Amino acid sequence: MEYFISALKQYATFEGRARRKEYWMYFLFYIIFFFVVTIIDSVIGTAILSLIYSLGMVIPSISIAARRLHDTDRSGWWQLILFVPLIGTIVMLVFLVQDSKADNEYGPNPKTVAV
Repeated sequence: MEYFISALKQYATFEGRARRKEYWMYFLFYIIFFFVVTIIDSVIGTAILSLIYSLGMVIPSISIAARRLHDTDRSGWWQLILFVPLIGTIVMLVFLVQDSKADNEYGPNPKTVAV
């Protein structure tokens, strides 16, 4: 949960790096909360809460993905590859699961800083 809160605190920070664990824990809690909000929406018979949740989480999701790409020594602009159907999703998934690179132009390796 601390990774999700941390990502929300840095909701518009596109500089720096995010470790794999930080990104995937954020993604896990994003999905869990989305399902909870969707269930609440289905109980009350609307779709407004899930829409508000999704729109509210767009910028934090883009920013943590950009920091994750920085950790693999890629620009955050690589997220635009998601507009390519199917292949873009596969390529982006491969980029997001790769291990951290050594110190690069985006900052020091977060694995060595965290230890």
